[in-house]
Amino acid sequence: MTRDPADLPRHTTAQRLVHWINALCIVLLALSGLAFFHPFFWPLVDLFGSGTWARILHPFIGVLMAVFFIVLFLMFRQDNLMNAADREWLRRLDEMAGGDDRGMPEQGKYNGGQKLLFWLFAACIALLLLSGLAMWRAYFDLPGTLVRIAAVIHAAVAAVMIALVIVHIYTGLWVRGTFRAMWYGTVTRPWAYQHHRAWYRRVGRR
Repeated sequence: MTRDPADLPRHTTAQRLVHWINALCIVLLALSGLAFFHPFFWPLVDLFGSGTWARILHPFIGVLMAVFFIVLFLMFRQDNLMNAADREWLRRLDEMAGGDDRGMPEQGKYNGGQKLLFWLFAACIALLLLSGLAMWRAYFDLPGTLVRIAAVIHAAVAAVMIALVIVHIYTGLWVRGTFRAMWYGTVTRPWAYQHHRAWYRRVGRR
């Protein structure tokens, strides 16, 4: 893609690298987790070599994802703090979904939906990590009742996490120009002005 020198930098190389490492970990965890969840998905273990390898790798990949998400969280936390404009944006989400964003409140670097998704991801990953560690019998020997409760929590939160990922991907593709921000690190000035006008006013004139 040809990039205009006037385009605005949106994500650094480090931010994009951490994001894509998290994305890869989530995909691998979803594939192996689905294989454990229902026999219909069991053939997915072949992607990891065998069922044994899938079971061995799943928790280690989970820990790796948690570590990199902590890094991502620290990188993006400040820009994802909610404010009054974000809450107003969420209340009028039906207008945005209908394709009419002309009257939406001006948004900063991320809009209310992106910020909500960020915090939901953080909550889900925290629950997945804690419940996953409780189930990791090779290193933690907890009472069976706690392990069974953790298994239920892990499966339920994983389902929510998969749904959030689908929403994240869909909205990234639906709003044209969003995907390139995490791929190339830049956005066009018209895109920034239309979708994140408050952020544009802050950085677009430098």
